[in-house]
Amino acid sequence: MGDMHPARWGAAYGNSWRTTNDIEDTWNSMTSMADQNEVWAEYARPGGWNDPDMLEVGNGGMTNDEYIVHFSIWAISKAPLIIGCDVRHMSQDTYDILANKEVIAVNQDPLGVQGKKVRMEGSSEIWAAPLTGYRTAVLLLNRHAKDEAQITAHWDDIGLPAGTAVDARDLWLHKTLDAKFTDKMSFNVTPHAARMFVLTPLKSQMD
Repeated sequence: MGDMHPARWGAAYGNSWRTTNDIEDTWNSMTSMADQNEVWAEYARPGGWNDPDMLEVGNGGMTNDEYIVHFSIWAISKAPLIIGCDVRHMSQDTYDILANKEVIAVNQDPLGVQGKKVRMEGSSEIWAAPLTGYRTAVLLLNRHAKDEAQITAHWDDIGLPAGTAVDARDLWLHKTLDAKFTDKMSFNVTPHAARMFVLTPLKSQMD
């Protein structure tokens, strides 16, 4: 279990290790597991993964937006995506979260770098992880229970060179945004919700 700090030694014995105690189907438990797991990000790599316990998506204790946050954090953290609900009776909303191929692709990216919090301001957080093909996964998370937040991801926080222009693919809306972004991107995020993107540098900048 996580209180034995297995991230320090687990790779000698297996391919994943629990970094936390047992998760519960609540917002506070889920975010606490995410926080505890993020501390050990540097120990994750292909063949050895930090595991903040199973997914609670679909078990009924959180809202759909909160379950999207849950799945998004686990995905960008390269955590094992172990379904914890009864798949025989899942709702369409639950299926749409658990079967989001674009978010799963971030989790399964061959580069295998666990995402980390790169900026925290009050209840707003920005998580980022490099992906193959010079791409970057970005998660804008609003942990406030009542207030909408405008969250801005700056390139110097998420690891992109200054002046880089990117396409932004919204992984939950399943569309590439019309706007191109350079040096930063800013979005309003509703309470207990997240926006997740994959940023791809424009080809002209990669030549």
